Amino acid sequence: MRTALYAVVILPLLIGCGRSVNQETETVRDSSEPAAPVLAVSFNIRYGTASDGPNHWDHRRPFVLDLAAGYGADVIGLQEALAFQVDEVRAVLPEYERIVACRDDGRRRGEGCPIFYRRDRYERLEGGTFWFSERPDVPGSKDWGNTLPRICTWVTLRDRAAGTVLTVYNVHLDHRSQASREKSTALLAERIAGLPACRPVVVMGDFNIGTDNPAMRRLLADRGGPGHRPLLDTWEAAGSGLEEAGTFHGFRGEAQATKIDHILVSEGVEILDAGIDRRSFEGRWPSDHFPVFARIRLYPDAHHSSPF
Repeated sequence: MRTALYAVVILPLLIGCGRSVNQETETVRDSSEPAAPVLAVSFNIRYGTASDGPNHWDHRRPFVLDLAAGYGADVIGLQEALAFQVDEVRAVLPEYERIVACRDDGRRRGEGCPIFYRRDRYERLEGGTFWFSERPDVPGSKDWGNTLPRICTWVTLRDRAAGTVLTVYNVHLDHRSQASREKSTALLAERIAGLPACRPVVVMGDFNIGTDNPAMRRLLADRGGPGHRPLLDTWEAAGSGLEEAGTFHGFRGEAQATKIDHILVSEGVEILDAGIDRRSFEGRWPSDHFPVFARIRLYPDAHHSSPF
């Protein structure tokens, strides 16, 4: 099933229709009732200083801001967000907290991969940013063949009402170096493996590769990843067709065949729905990537059989 978003009535539209992925999770409540669904959105917004002519940020800004505010998402991950763009998105999301560090200096220089999350729903337990390099804690570090620093921002959140704990990763992998992508996903898999064994995980972002790329094998359950916690791609697991699945379209609205923007989940998660938002506004697209979304649900202490 393939789903698109329309206006701000997203929640009524996203009726549970995907394959569920359930396993034991951390026991945080006496009841086995599921927590409320979680709507996660990932969006590469295209850096705001690019020489894009009629598609420059000055012309696209209102569309991106309207989308960000209109989704009503629980968690939003952006890629290619410069500091001033993060500030502008934050201004239209007053009910959200955010965590961000830009890649060049760990502060405000270069691209950020911020995560916004609903303040009323979540309490932040911990979080940060690491670099995809041999020195992951050194801002601006780059190795493995990528000419630009590449980063992952992450946050661990506790649902204030349900008590469930979720760790979210937001990544932007290199667009050229396959070696960098493979080493980056290996590092990410190691970080995920270091979490409590049953902690639900969401990994979102611009991977610059499809799910069949060898760099995804350490992450995806059905691709034979060795020695690490397996993940599933929400788009595929929800039964979405691969036709017309591309997410990069270069401001043309006609995406390439390969879907390179993904939202992945671990055990302890039911996948209700997943889709791509292909809307344009006044003949212009908000970015050169389409946003992607997934609607999921956590079962804090129910015991489910593993699909892996």
